[in-house]
Amino acid sequence: MKWEKLGKLFDPADHVLPNNCFGFAQSPQTLLLDDRVRIYFSSRERDQSGKFLSHVTYVDVDRALRHIIGVSTGPVIALGGLGCFDEHGIFPVNVLRDGNRVLAYTTGWNRKVSVSVDASIGLAISHDDGQTFEKYGTGPVMSASLHEPFLVADAYVAKFGDTYHMWYIFGTAWKKFHPDEAADRVYKIAHATSRDGIDWQRDSKPIIADRLNQNECQALPTIFARNGRYHMYFCYRQAHGFRSDSNSAYRIGYAWSDDLIQWQRDDSMAGIDVSSEGWDSQMQCYPHTFEFDGTIYMLYNGNEFGRAGFGLARLLDDNAGTPQLAVPDSRKNPS
Repeated sequence: MKWEKLGKLFDPADHVLPNNCFGFAQSPQTLLLDDRVRIYFSSRERDQSGKFLSHVTYVDVDRALRHIIGVSTGPVIALGGLGCFDEHGIFPVNVLRDGNRVLAYTTGWNRKVSVSVDASIGLAISHDDGQTFEKYGTGPVMSASLHEPFLVADAYVAKFGDTYHMWYIFGTAWKKFHPDEAADRVYKIAHATSRDGIDWQRDSKPIIADRLNQNECQALPTIFARNGRYHMYFCYRQAHGFRSDSNSAYRIGYAWSDDLIQWQRDDSMAGIDVSSEGWDSQMQCYPHTFEFDGTIYMLYNGNEFGRAGFGLARLLDDNAGTPQLAVPDSRKNPS
């Protein structure tokens, strides 16, 4: 694997965003349209108390993937009402074209008292090519369970045959690393399947081995097929000190699989890392891979969790072409 960085594609400081949002363009996710590529992301506004709210918005990019040709002017998915799982924000969102509709799997979050936040996965559906979405009910489709007690989030959904596959994260612990500091979260990547994209079966087991230590945090899985094998990119970091120490901040990790169930991690094969200077020199996070016109691309965020926007990289591959997806045998799924 070798990625060529094509530079920053979008900086929120250069555009007027809806919902009074400013700065941050986190977790870019694509929807391919006939004449453009629509890229969804989460941005932030401050509420009356000065705390952040996260909103979904999008930008449209030309087919050359070079120029911004449009920015959403209104809300894409409304935040939840009082007490809802997505009352205080939606971050991230993953979109999937499914027949004549577009599915959006949202991560809704709400503030807590003893810890900072909790999260669940919701569903919204678009019938206007991803311009607006209507929520599938007011509650989540996946949330805390017996073996996944909190922080169910970061869905990436793909459909193979008649089965929907979801890779997502769930929290395994809240830990205090210093008695005078707030608790930090630990979360891992897991897998679930569904026949309808609504009711999900999960086995609640981490599927990606830790590299740093047992408190490693793993987030935002994204998957593509190449040369008869499935490839997952994600980001990972230390549970503590990641905001102040760039060596503990997010990096991009890599794993591969032949059946979408068992994954072998090998970050040395990732082919992309932080730059020596600039907007992605201290952190790389929230990767999203997609195939477009026979080439595989990656969108990702850089320093400060995407405060300065997102960039684009292209996979260099002598055998590049439209991936031939082998339909996995869902009977292998232990769930």
